[in-house]
Amino acid sequence: MTDRPDLAVVVGAGGGVGGALIKTLAAQGRYDGVVGLGRRTPSDWPTEASWTFIQADITEEAQIAVAAERVAAQGSPVRVIVATGLLHGQGVSPEKTMRSMEPSALQQLFLVNAVGPAMVAKHFLPLTPRDRPSVFAALSARVGSISDNRLGGWYGYRASKAALNMLVATLAIEHRRTHPQGVCVALHPGTVDTRLSAAFPARSPGAAARLSPIESAQALIRVIDELQPSDSGRFFAWDGRPIEW
Repeated sequence: MTDRPDLAVVVGAGGGVGGALIKTLAAQGRYDGVVGLGRRTPSDWPTEASWTFIQADITEEAQIAVAAERVAAQGSPVRVIVATGLLHGQGVSPEKTMRSMEPSALQQLFLVNAVGPAMVAKHFLPLTPRDRPSVFAALSARVGSISDNRLGGWYGYRASKAALNMLVATLAIEHRRTHPQGVCVALHPGTVDTRLSAAFPARSPGAAARLSPIESAQALIRVIDELQPSDSGRFFAWDGRPIEW
């Protein structure tokens, strides 16, 4: 056993869901410290000593590596949640037809939604403890499920999230060899009322109501806290229901 402090880490702590996640984790009172990673420090970031913010861009592996070194100096991350994601932005918008696909947009979506989380896993999973439970969770999306794709469209977002799902499933296989109590999962946060989804109405009649960031975060933490090693490599929704790949 070790006396190293237990840490909870949220990558993308400046976003709506990421900010709510780190606040929810801190409120649990079960971690010695919480660490947020993001491109800029949120204006409401607490000044308490147990809260640490590290500036890092998920698309820059060198910055992720430096952030991992700083976290390792503080303790052992027993929760690592990647809450970053890109749906739309400059030069990027969900495609309605195949004619709308652009190489540059596809590359940017894969960089943010798949490559970035993979690099976080590369540098942070080895820091998780080997002698007790830990969870690495990456926020995916239900539209990344191939078997659940009934509406089509959104090519780049769907494909990049499907790539993330495969990365998580593959990471879980390797991680369990050295960390038998460690869990790696993909999580669907629900349709959350944030900037990411604000511009897009529900795509089907009867779609579930949007969750607030704190509702989504609290639900996700409940799911995470109930995970068992046998759940590693799986895909779950915010309400705990499994999603088929």
